[in-house]
Order: sequence, then C-alpha cells, then structure tokens
Amino acid sequence: MDLQLIGLDAPAEVREFPKGRFEVFHVGPMTIGRASYDPGWRWSEDVGDSPGALCQVEHVGWVVSGAAAVKMEDGSERVMHAGDFFYVPPGHDSWVVGDEPYVSLHLMGSEDYAR
Repeated sequence: MDLQLIGLDAPAEVREFPKGRFEVFHVGPMTIGRASYDPGWRWSEDVGDSPGALCQVEHVGWVVSGAAAVKMEDGSERVMHAGDFFYVPPGHDSWVVGDEPYVSLHLMGSEDYAR
C-alpha cells in the first residue's frame, strides 16, 4: 500500500440528511467519517428510517466541537463534549445539545452510518 495523504476537503463520499452531513474518507485500510450536525439535529428524526427507530451502528470517535447527547435503549443518557473520545454501542438515539454545531470524527462505524 502506498503512502496516502487525504485532506478533510476531499471526502470519498458525502451522505446528506436534514440538518447534517456525514463525510466518508478511505484512508489506507480504514474508513473514517466526519459527522457535522446543526443545532436541532436528532438521529431518530433526521437520519432514522422510521419514527422511534434507534441507530444500530457501533461508533468509536472523537468530538471535535459542540456537544451531543446519547440515549441508550435502556434509558441511560450521556452528553459528549468537544475533546471527548467516545464509544457508543448499537441501540441508541442522539441529538445536538445547545446552539453550537456538533462535529465529530468516527474511527469505527463509518461504513454503514446514514446509508
């Protein structure tokens, strides 16, 4: 495999949805994503395919800016802030917290997210 340099302005694919987008980058053997969500974005309303559906993708990543809440199927809830690394298992909803856009890098789960 050759050395690769890929700028954040050159995603291989962009998945757009209401109030957000998910950019996909193929870097060597990995698929990495950048999520950008506007205030008011919520997975179950803007990405999910049916009302009340939960995201079934497993995510590992890092919050670049903003904040987002995650609520698991069992009712447990956490807020992720800029600078946090995160692991979110399947079976969750998520939404932007506050008035600042949310941006995160996804090191796992990018292949199937928001398809």
